[in-house]
Amino acid sequence: MTPATATPMRTHTGPIPTQLHEPSITIVGAAAPRYDEILTPEALAFLTELHHRFGARRHDRLADRMRRRFEVGNGHDPQFRDDTRHIREDAEWTVAGAGPGLEDRRVEITGPTDPKMTINALNSGAKVWLADQEDATSPTWKNVIEGQLSLRDAIRGELEFTSAEGKRYEVTATETPTIVMRPRGWHLPEQHIRFKDRTGREMAASGSLVDFGLYFFHNARQLIANGRGPYFYIAKLESSEEAKLWDDIFTFSERHLGIPHGTIRATVLIETLPAAFEMEEILFELRDHCAGLNAGRWDYIFSIIKNYRGRGARFVLPDRSEVTMTVPFMRAYTELLVQTCHKRGAFAIGGMSAFIPNRRDPEVTATAFEKVAADKKREAGDGFDGTWVAHPDLIPVARAEFDAVLGDRPNQLDRQRPEVRVNAADLIDVHIGRPITAAGVHANVSVAIRYLEAWLRGLGAVAIDNLMEDAATAEISRSQVWQWIHQDRTTDDGTPITRDYIESLIARVLEDAERREGDRFDDAAEIFRDVALGQEFPAFLTLRAYSRFLVETE
Repeated sequence: MTPATATPMRTHTGPIPTQLHEPSITIVGAAAPRYDEILTPEALAFLTELHHRFGARRHDRLADRMRRRFEVGNGHDPQFRDDTRHIREDAEWTVAGAGPGLEDRRVEITGPTDPKMTINALNSGAKVWLADQEDATSPTWKNVIEGQLSLRDAIRGELEFTSAEGKRYEVTATETPTIVMRPRGWHLPEQHIRFKDRTGREMAASGSLVDFGLYFFHNARQLIANGRGPYFYIAKLESSEEAKLWDDIFTFSERHLGIPHGTIRATVLIETLPAAFEMEEILFELRDHCAGLNAGRWDYIFSIIKNYRGRGARFVLPDRSEVTMTVPFMRAYTELLVQTCHKRGAFAIGGMSAFIPNRRDPEVTATAFEKVAADKKREAGDGFDGTWVAHPDLIPVARAEFDAVLGDRPNQLDRQRPEVRVNAADLIDVHIGRPITAAGVHANVSVAIRYLEAWLRGLGAVAIDNLMEDAATAEISRSQVWQWIHQDRTTDDGTPITRDYIESLIARVLEDAERREGDRFDDAAEIFRDVALGQEFPAFLTLRAYSRFLVETE
């Protein structure tokens, strides 16, 4: 693509000093059919303005994250903040709550935004579709822009798709789910779009601002005309200051398009340990735009490991399969989330069980139905207003458990849970009392490498061993391996978990893999070594993998 550049459309109130320049956005990603429908001059001008106004604050918030991780790593456990106690103690404020089409969220389906998955989600019968540009999407340039095209067409009733095998897909449901789009987290760049600030400094664009900005600019008015609205899931937040940044972005964006303040609704994933200590503050900062919180279980487990990876054996978790929703720290976190949400008029949305059915294997399907039913029964009983599933066949299973509790009510906001008492120590009580097994170590290595191989080929949500894996579950797998090595752990049969031991498992995984021409297993193993066996612990495996393998260069 010949680089396209846009500058913001605004009037200056005074002369610009000669050493300063107009900020601008330049597209360096390759062109493909219809990309110009998304990357319009007007949309790029909007992206430029978002980066000009909010890019520096994004970098400040990312620096805050590094500082907090350093403090926890050096023995300072997170606490509920003293400086925001007045917010928690003020009983008067509430959030905006559900927008049109979000009143009943008892079952939400999640998935990437390619045309086939978009159509399947819209035909699924779920109440809400989480249109995921984040952990369920490999952020190739193709996926980023063509995901926007899928959403644009779906919102206008124009989406259809024919597979390479000639199978035709189209939206046939008379009632489709409300779309809630999830942009990438603050940490992720978009290197196919370059932003130049007023000093002339050039940098990669923010994945968050690109995903949000393109979707909002092209679709907000159409969504409102459809009787819905521009709704978002906000991922990976770590503080109320980050929530305030999003709220300011929402306010500016509404004003930019001339739509009423508060039209945007956001649901925040509480999926990091720092955010669990600031749930009320996050709701407060987003109160004019907030619909609820979600218990993002897999990233939350990853965040626990990441923050406590160097704090000794007391903070080492056992096999990934043993870290269930009923262990102490996960129980405390979800109970607090429901109580906090309902206190403030916000929906509490449950997380995604990883078990998925296999239509060719009745036994696997029966197990998945049983596990998911138990998970959703617990969530509905705890007071959640809705939940996630990753496969259409699981929608009736989840709906049945929530119907049994909700009946004809759209939610259970009236369940205030006054009996819940969660303190700071409860949120970091990670003692489970189960061993690390050789099978568990092998599973982590195998899942991470197989997931990364698919991710490098552009797939962000992958069924592996009858579980749905995404970037968050791969993060758990690699971070556990790193921690086990650095904390000198052994398996229950006495095998030390060392780099050499993990290398032997990598070789075994590669030997057992079904290799084919053009596969990415060797690259996936290289990434895994980098993020699991290195002396340093990369904050996110996707950052290094993206920069090295997914950025297209001329």
